Amino acid sequence: MDRRKFHMAVDSRLLLSVKKLIVGLRDVVVSRDCQPENQLKKMRGKPFSAKAIFVLCIASFLAGSLFTNQNWTHPSRAKDNRIAVIPHHVTKLQEVKQDCDPKRKLVEGKPGDIMGEVHKTHEAIRSLESTMSTLEMELAVARTVQSNGQHYSLEKLANHTLQKAFVVIGINTAFSSRKRRDSLRQTWMPKGEKLKKLEKEKGIVIRFVIGHSATPGGVLDRAVDLEDAEHKDFLRLKHVEGYHELSTKTRLYFSTAVSIWDAEFYLKVDDDVHLNLGMLMSTLAKYRSKPRIYIGCMKSGPVLSQKEDKYYEPEYWKFGEDGNKYFRHATGQLYAISKDLAAYISINSPILHRYANEDVSLGSWLLGLEVELVDERSMCCGTPPDCEWKAQAGNVCVASFDWSCSGICNSVRRMKVVHDSCGEGEGAVWNVDL
Repeated sequence: MDRRKFHMAVDSRLLLSVKKLIVGLRDVVVSRDCQPENQLKKMRGKPFSAKAIFVLCIASFLAGSLFTNQNWTHPSRAKDNRIAVIPHHVTKLQEVKQDCDPKRKLVEGKPGDIMGEVHKTHEAIRSLESTMSTLEMELAVARTVQSNGQHYSLEKLANHTLQKAFVVIGINTAFSSRKRRDSLRQTWMPKGEKLKKLEKEKGIVIRFVIGHSATPGGVLDRAVDLEDAEHKDFLRLKHVEGYHELSTKTRLYFSTAVSIWDAEFYLKVDDDVHLNLGMLMSTLAKYRSKPRIYIGCMKSGPVLSQKEDKYYEPEYWKFGEDGNKYFRHATGQLYAISKDLAAYISINSPILHRYANEDVSLGSWLLGLEVELVDERSMCCGTPPDCEWKAQAGNVCVASFDWSCSGICNSVRRMKVVHDSCGEGEGAVWNVDL
């Protein structure tokens, strides 16, 4: 077996083992917290629970050490010339280990401090989960780099640091949509130095997401190259553009984004949707401390089995009898997922099934996971007068579009009208405290 693939498989098993340890630790602490006071006193007299927690912490530390010491060796190099891919997380795990001994804390502290120590234990668990999320991201980066065939030296891969961000906004676009892109640059999307400033000061990354044509290097690709040279606001994917390939494009977008940016959220939006960036940031910020968040306007439409239907699903039979509906999922015009879910998609990309509709595909990838679905209706307001009335009432929408067109109808002509009526104001995003 290829040595790099072997080490990647070992990394995956270690990652799963440490995740199980964290879940076990959390369950032990939660079970202690939920006991009545008299039972809690009895438990304090028994050393088992405290030892169990301490052993779990030690095991987590050792597993972290294994990650740190995991080496990747280039086949053409000597055996002793090794470079670690997953960087140091031992210090954080050591600190968490010290905080995870409730027996020591209770002996040293006062009886009145017990609830404070319980809170600190929960904070330690959250710290472990954060470290695990970072490890998942780094493993996703390594796999994406390998699967994309990028020829990085091992030194560069080992020292590869992700760019920090709050949210990465990927605007799905096509070769024929130049006028749509310009309509966004003239309304809600900053351009030039303002785009760079937004990224640097607010951690908001905005890119038009596009692949390449069936004839790489042809006139379509050259046109996008020139546009990108002018605006520097594209994320190019190793993907052949096509309407029936949107599920593949969505999967590749998330995988590519997590290999470049370490963001708290990754968002996909169509290029005929109006956004208010300030409201978007405020909405996402409410969920930044929660794991596995999937946010958008949740729906459950009918499974269309007739070929003449626009959203025909060739695999309709998998969803049961005729007339059945899809499972609940976010509508495709706009949705966001937290970093751990984006990393999950990247890591498992080769085995994620793609349905005809990309929003259904995303929902299916997350269906069997412990994911919190957030039905955020401000992300699917209608165009004026709907979003205008809401703005006048103080309820500025995150996003606006026309359901009948799956986006703003005649968006090139109407985007500015929607922006003038429903926009939050240019300075709003700079006033959001993240």
